[in-house]
Amino acid sequence: MGAASNSASASNWGFLVLVLGLILLAKGNAAETDTMAVGDSLTGTQNLTSSNGIFRLGFFNLNGTGNWYVGIWYARLPDYTVAWIANRENPLKNNSGTLNLLEDGRLVLSYGQAIIWSTNATQNASSAMLTGAGNLAVHGAANKSEIIWQSFDNPGNTWLPGMKISVSQRLTAWKSPWDPTPGEYNLQMDPSGSNEFVLIWRNTKIYWESGVWNNKTFSKVPEMTQNYIYDFSFYDNGTYQYFTYSVKPTLTYVSRFVMSESGDIEVYMVLSDQNNQWSMFWAQPRDQCQVYAVCGAYGSCNQNNVQFCSCVQGFEPRNQRAWDSQAWSDGCARSTALDCGGNRTSTDGFMELTGKSTPPGGVDFPAASADGCKAACSGNCSCTAYAYVTGACQLWFDDLLNLVDTSSGTNSLFVRLAAADVPKTGGGKKTATVAGVAGGAAAAVGAVLAVGGICLLCWRRQRGALHKSWNYAAGSLAVFSYRELQVATKNFSERLGGGGFGSVFKGTLADKTQVAVKKLEGLSQGEKQFRMEVSTIGTIHHVNLVRLRGFCSEGSSRLLVYEYMPNGSLNNFLFHKDGSGGAAALDWKSRFGIALGTARGILYLHEKCRDCIIHCDIKPENILLDSDFCPKVADFGLAKLVGREFSHVLTTMRGTRGYLAPEWISGLPITTKADVYSFGMTLIELISGRRNMDTEPGASELFFPTWAATQINNGNAMALLDKRLNGNADAEQLRRAAMVGGWCIQDDEDDRPSMSQVVQIMEGIGDVNVPPVPMSLQALVAKANSLVFYWDKETTPRTNTSSSGGSNPSNSAKISENLSNSTTSVESSHSLSKPE
Repeated sequence: MGAASNSASASNWGFLVLVLGLILLAKGNAAETDTMAVGDSLTGTQNLTSSNGIFRLGFFNLNGTGNWYVGIWYARLPDYTVAWIANRENPLKNNSGTLNLLEDGRLVLSYGQAIIWSTNATQNASSAMLTGAGNLAVHGAANKSEIIWQSFDNPGNTWLPGMKISVSQRLTAWKSPWDPTPGEYNLQMDPSGSNEFVLIWRNTKIYWESGVWNNKTFSKVPEMTQNYIYDFSFYDNGTYQYFTYSVKPTLTYVSRFVMSESGDIEVYMVLSDQNNQWSMFWAQPRDQCQVYAVCGAYGSCNQNNVQFCSCVQGFEPRNQRAWDSQAWSDGCARSTALDCGGNRTSTDGFMELTGKSTPPGGVDFPAASADGCKAACSGNCSCTAYAYVTGACQLWFDDLLNLVDTSSGTNSLFVRLAAADVPKTGGGKKTATVAGVAGGAAAAVGAVLAVGGICLLCWRRQRGALHKSWNYAAGSLAVFSYRELQVATKNFSERLGGGGFGSVFKGTLADKTQVAVKKLEGLSQGEKQFRMEVSTIGTIHHVNLVRLRGFCSEGSSRLLVYEYMPNGSLNNFLFHKDGSGGAAALDWKSRFGIALGTARGILYLHEKCRDCIIHCDIKPENILLDSDFCPKVADFGLAKLVGREFSHVLTTMRGTRGYLAPEWISGLPITTKADVYSFGMTLIELISGRRNMDTEPGASELFFPTWAATQINNGNAMALLDKRLNGNADAEQLRRAAMVGGWCIQDDEDDRPSMSQVVQIMEGIGDVNVPPVPMSLQALVAKANSLVFYWDKETTPRTNTSSSGGSNPSNSAKISENLSNSTTSVESSHSLSKPE
């Protein structure tokens, strides 16, 4: 009996373990399911995951606000990115809610007995599925393939591939990055019926149009062509029109359009091999100040500032947290309440605003003079501002919107302020007299001390104002004192290099973080570069661009603090021979990765920033390598911001000899294609391990770029490969890289590819034909007799012929007259036979 009992007990335990295992297995499987059936529910940490693993549906807390939502987010990305929210206007206070699929076809989010959110339904449901496209779809009971409700028909602020956008189905911005409540701005089809997109403020004011779709492109957005990365489609059945789009099936991009809180439509992409980070691909409007009322009430927009919006004097941000996150639509509130109303006399005054656009909403008022116009506004407590221009009076009775800094704004606007906030004029200065001769000496001493005190006060105010202005401009950048950086760099003792307007030193901050500190030299130019770099690098974040961590602006000192790159610059790994003490030669995989990463960084500057940024100085010295040899484009010292409306920018700056495009030399306008040329020269150097201006000892040699271009044209890319690699390279990658390099160095900028095309070709998305040898390089070959010089075999020639300094006339190149104006023509020694 005992044995039988023990056997039964063991059997029961085994059965219990089996049941528990099956339950746990079922729960594990349920955790990864993409479907919920009628009667199923989600609560707490339960979720649905799409079959491809990209999207997840469940409960989440948004940015630590304490508000909980049910929505869809990207499951695989490290940065928490929401694609859709069910209860965006009615958050939960914890994750104790329940999402149910009812038999009548409704999805219902409840909290206790209260219904927080629900869908409409016209028929019974069988199931709800989260698709691989990010669509939550409810299927009917009668026809299980029929979708009776879907999240794609109810967009939020994000447009995913496959989703429809129409007049009624539109994107609506969030209020702020942590508040998904509908904000001020929408993207939708034109309500007047034309087949184009528009951006609208508060459903009343259209401030941007895509232009009509012509089955290939939107007329005002020519860069978004049908055959680029996206396939756009327009459907019109006579009663219903909509746009949709898809990513080309051959590409591995994850993509989304976002209606941002600041009023622009932005396109983000994740490259499958780029650390799963979002990169902004495109944004409209190009000018942030074109967004209607972007800075809200009493906010003024300046496109040239790092922070586009600022409150006019006498006002302060209504929501400082939102303001700091660049969600400005809440605008500004008065610093001091007005003293108007009741039976007492108002002490309110007016502040003159100049250099601003005229805000909308002005009402004409019959006044014969400026004083009469002012009196009319002053006597009406509802009047917020007035203007008197060319004999006409206008009054404003609402908050002032759409103020934009403009050089053409010559008219004055007078804004009503509380007396305490009205700027003081110079009429209140007081004078004092000293009575009595006996007190003269004391008065003189007192005057000296007073003057000294005033000077000290003025200096402190000036210094404080300067520091304050840079604090404002920097945004999230750290502000360092000169003493902090002096200590961090051990009194600037370890110099890493130099260029542009200053030297770079290695430093270690108090938190043990290593940094590179650029100490600008030459105040006039340094200040210009300083402001440029702070306003560009400080707001740009990309894996292939060097990160600016902070700055110092103290007295006449200007310093920039960058992330530290332990492997230094690319040139350290390219231009040395074995045994010369340089860094080890890079293998092909590293070289190709550096080339592709550099191209992506330049592409970001050209096409994915709000304003096109031309670098002007692409070369190996300005390509830094982190500990994993990830490339980061550095030194924007010669960069010049240009608006995207302009295809050219005239400038007097020069890059570095050997990397300059022909248009630099000829004085033609400079575009992004100048950077493409420099990248092409750098790419050829990266493949070969040779300077483009270098000549090596030998009987005679051909100018290296000429020889390289000829080999590329002959389909002999392997001949370019650095001999130190012993032929170890991916042949297809080498072919693509060489072809790209050959096209990038074409004489005519129209023949060069854009950086987006460069990236596509190197990624294998597109292919490329064989490039011709540039005419300028052909000229060198055609006029061989005038270009050949011979090394005396008993003489060691200069190894860097592009360096400044004198040269032996017998070793000078006889440059053909059609290249006589080139900066390389006088100082470069070229030879004509194939390099060894």
